Amino acid sequence: MKKVEAPTLEEAYQKAAEQLSCSITELKCEVIQYPTKGILGFMKRGAIIVAAYNEALRAEVAPHATPQETAPTPPRPVRTTPTPKSTPSPQESTPTPRPTVSQIPQESVVQKVKDSSVLEGFFDADAAEEEAKEEKIVYDELALLIEQQLKELLSHSCFDIDVVEVDVVDNTALIFIDGEDAALLIGKEGYRYNALSYMLFNWLHAKYEIFIKLEIAEFLTSQQEMIRNYIKPVIENVQKYGKGKTRPLDGILVQIALEQLREEFPDKYVAVKTSRDGNRFVIINEFNRR
Repeated sequence: MKKVEAPTLEEAYQKAAEQLSCSITELKCEVIQYPTKGILGFMKRGAIIVAAYNEALRAEVAPHATPQETAPTPPRPVRTTPTPKSTPSPQESTPTPRPTVSQIPQESVVQKVKDSSVLEGFFDADAAEEEAKEEKIVYDELALLIEQQLKELLSHSCFDIDVVEVDVVDNTALIFIDGEDAALLIGKEGYRYNALSYMLFNWLHAKYEIFIKLEIAEFLTSQQEMIRNYIKPVIENVQKYGKGKTRPLDGILVQIALEQLREEFPDKYVAVKTSRDGNRFVIINEFNRR
């Protein structure tokens, strides 16, 4: 059994075949780690496999042979007239040959496969645990970097903001901003909040390929609660007729409504639509079941 590392799975298979002196089709492989490109050069990994020669494959090609099949057949005497076969004497019997590789009991091969599966499972657990640790470290470093850059950005504004906290979880930056002028940063009907959220998304998604959730002085929480109360009649209508839609919503509200309705109706088609006059609303129907 060989543990092989390479930049790609193809190279790992080829390397394992060379080390075991066999073809790739004769390998029994278990992938310990799939190759990943990583995020901004972080967490980039190659492929890791555990490979062994497939003894069972050889056994299929060369089935068990009996002593009569493997022993050389003595030359039969030339007879002019057919005579009945006579039972060979003990002196004429052929000695039993030693078992060949193909005659190794199948049970030993199965046991080796089981043993290798246990070892491969051990490697899988270690690899998963190590990957989770590395991902947590990268997310923590990325959160600190975004937090420092965001503080620098807000320091040049005219708003008194003294709390900026960032956490990165599941490829999403959770941003919390608060301060004496937090309400001014939200703006009337949340227009400044929408503008800032749009700006931060375009920055962070283009640079780090992550999404964002922006919370300014509990504004997002209050909006989520408001939308949750608003969509209750919409949910009842969908449960009764199988379809429905919201009224036109602005900015972050349409996104909040979309998330909550998708959570409420995971088996239905829930999407944002735009009317001819530019208004956006959420629809729910059975489109995906057609």
